[in-house]
Parts: sequence; structure tokens; C-alpha cells
Amino acid sequence: MKFIADSMLGRLAKWLRLLGHDTLYYPHIEDSLLLRIAREEDRILLTRDTRLVKVRGLGKYLLLSENDPFEQLKKVIMSFNLHPVGPDRDRFETCLYSRCSLCNSILEDVPEEQAKDQVPEYVYLTAKSFKKCLRCSKFYWEGTHQVDLRKKLLEMFHRTEEQ
Repeated sequence: MKFIADSMLGRLAKWLRLLGHDTLYYPHIEDSLLLRIAREEDRILLTRDTRLVKVRGLGKYLLLSENDPFEQLKKVIMSFNLHPVGPDRDRFETCLYSRCSLCNSILEDVPEEQAKDQVPEYVYLTAKSFKKCLRCSKFYWEGTHQVDLRKKLLEMFHRTEEQ
């Protein structure tokens, strides 16, 4: 499943990328180009723009009314059944932190030596593995933020399943 987020949804796009979902985002894009990319690449449009969803021949979209990026993320996950629990949990764990949060590229595992002068010394000494975006050269490593995100997502879905 591929997404494209309108210019009002930058933080949502970042969260979706961190969860491993192919999500395009351009902070300054004309509506006509946004819609063309969505159609040509068969992407689901994520938008807060009520005018945009009235465009003829729009295709697949999700209109979000939530202001909070985490509530937006929850709605996208629930709307498209992207649950991190249940039978697809292994897939979720594999995809988590598999895309660059900045440019949407797939991250590559890199040897520790490549990260040595690119990350803080403490991180280099304590992290078990590193990933790098080959497009924008950003480094990623497992830290408490990943544990916190997993916990928050699992809590969110546990509460949702109880309702």
C-alpha cells in the first residue's frame, strides 16, 4: 500500500515512513500535481483538504479531520487495517524503521565502521546495529525511541480492540 500526503500532513508522513509505509510528501506542491502523482503511482491520497476530495476522478483517498499527528496515524492505521498486532506482527516488526523518515527511501544495514564518525560517540559505542539512507545519508540506530513507539502503538491497539 502506497500513500501520498498533502502539504498539511508532514508529521503524519514521517510517522508512516517510520512504520515502513511508502509515503510521499512534498511540503510545497500544487494540488493538480499531487493528484497526478497519486493517480500515476496508484497511491492513496491522505488529506485534510475538504475541497480536494471533491475533485472529479480523485481515486482512493482518506479525508482526515484530526489535528493531532498521532490521532491521524491511528485513523490511517485503522482505516487500512495496518495493525502491528495479530498475524502480521512479524511483518510489522520487519518494516518498522525500514524507510528514511526524511526522504522515504529504503534503509540499508551498514557495518559499524561506516557509522563511527557519523553518529554521536555514545551511540556508536552502545548501539547494536546501524542503518543508512543511501539517498540522503541519514543514519539510524535502535534506541529508546523505537521501544517507546512500539509500546505506544501496542497500547493504542489494545485500547481500540477493547472498545
